[in-house]
Amino acid sequence: MNYPHLSPKAAEQLNLDDLARIEYIRSPRWIGYPQAQQILTKLEDLLVFPKQNRMPNMLLVGDTNNGKTMLVSHFLRQHPAHDNPNGNGIIAPVVLIQAPPTPDESRFYNAILDLLFAPYKAHDRTDKKLAQVLHLLKYINTKMLIIDEIHHILSGSLNKQKTFLNVIKYMGNELQIPIVGVGIKDAYRAIQTDSQLANRFEPAVLPRWEMDKNFLRLLMSFERMLPLKQPSNLHEISLATRLYSMSEGYIGELSRLLTQVAVTAIQQKTECSNEPILQSINWILPSQRKRQLDKLL
Repeated sequence: MNYPHLSPKAAEQLNLDDLARIEYIRSPRWIGYPQAQQILTKLEDLLVFPKQNRMPNMLLVGDTNNGKTMLVSHFLRQHPAHDNPNGNGIIAPVVLIQAPPTPDESRFYNAILDLLFAPYKAHDRTDKKLAQVLHLLKYINTKMLIIDEIHHILSGSLNKQKTFLNVIKYMGNELQIPIVGVGIKDAYRAIQTDSQLANRFEPAVLPRWEMDKNFLRLLMSFERMLPLKQPSNLHEISLATRLYSMSEGYIGELSRLLTQVAVTAIQQKTECSNEPILQSINWILPSQRKRQLDKLL
């Protein structure tokens, strides 16, 4: 039986039982929409940039749940660590690390050392940890360091912020590799507090989606990846408008919404995402969730 509304890989999943299909639907997926592809191209250019004293950097900025972490995680999967046939260790061209909740230099080094499975003592001097981190990143031939949630810098005192920014600047200079910061709009404000770093970090923005042809194409891409037996026609204007309103233009929210709807469609044996299912899932708008959380805090 043919399923023209599905990609070949998604169509294959229809041979699985419902539980296996639901597991597949809930698994992470990547959709290469134009804005993301443009940023990926810039990251590829940075990765092969020749070493020099002032390496170019990038600051990837966007609202929460709008695809930033998914994008850099996809880039990491495109450049995974692999065995080094000419040495004892591995080669890790891209290292992705999350900034600590506060701009703590020692905790930042701990996170990198933990990621690299390197032995260390938590109470070692920070200069010793820094030396170890630099040595290891050189040893595994790292060509790019990505720091997610870099806006956490702003959660510390001005002195701690300045120290943490100096660490980033020093590591970039010492390793001669591009550094990519990832965060919400506050990340731009954090980097701007250091004029030298501000000049080196080129902003790249992932804006919220508009209700336009690009959003309709995005819905068509989602539909091709969700293994439902019947076409949902997510791109039809009435349904697309409802999905845009419920996701409020955030791709992360849209992905979560469509996942929940597709799972419900399998459980209810309807095999397509439609308006009745959207009404049945008790979806709370992202802005409403934020207001509820703000009241609790």
